[in-house]
Amino acid sequence: MKFALATKQNMTQLFDESGKVYPATVLSYDTLTITQKKAKDVDGYDAVQVGYGSKSIKQISKAVKGHMNLGDAKKGFALLKEVQGLFGEKGEVIPFEFATGDVVEVSGTTKAKGFQGVVKRYNFKGGPRSHGQKHSERERGSSGAGGYQRVFKGTRMAGRMGGDRMTFKNLVVLAVDADKKLMYIKGAIPGRRGTVVEVIQK
Repeated sequence: MKFALATKQNMTQLFDESGKVYPATVLSYDTLTITQKKAKDVDGYDAVQVGYGSKSIKQISKAVKGHMNLGDAKKGFALLKEVQGLFGEKGEVIPFEFATGDVVEVSGTTKAKGFQGVVKRYNFKGGPRSHGQKHSERERGSSGAGGYQRVFKGTRMAGRMGGDRMTFKNLVVLAVDADKKLMYIKGAIPGRRGTVVEVIQK
């Protein structure tokens, strides 16, 4: 299994040799360092915890600092992530192994949009704009049920939108820039600029 953590940068376009254009999301990646190993006989499952990115030691709590065994170091990891399916020993560096043409799946957290109405959240069309309507252009309309005298669970209403974990499968790596540590993935992936996403090839 290939695994990497990467930070979403922006979107762009890439052209192939025939001139066909592809939408691409730019991700910046870095190597991963194993910070903890979990075994089935002790923890009940096999997994490793990896550290990604860098952060000033002043921004890291004492508990996490002791867990990372940073000592007198001035930098620590910006993110710790537990991954099942990877194997290695504590302190081992996991290199970036993805190449052009790999088919991957990307998981991340979508943009959080706060409390939204049904028109934005579920694409309701709203009410009519004429014939005596007033202040109801974007209302959802009736939500009750005749004989049951109640509102069913799961009825689409206004509420919190976004901020969900999503996985996009069958995405293609269009290019990898090893010098700048950038990878280009076909299509859009979840999250805003700066979102850390997981790239997996099983």
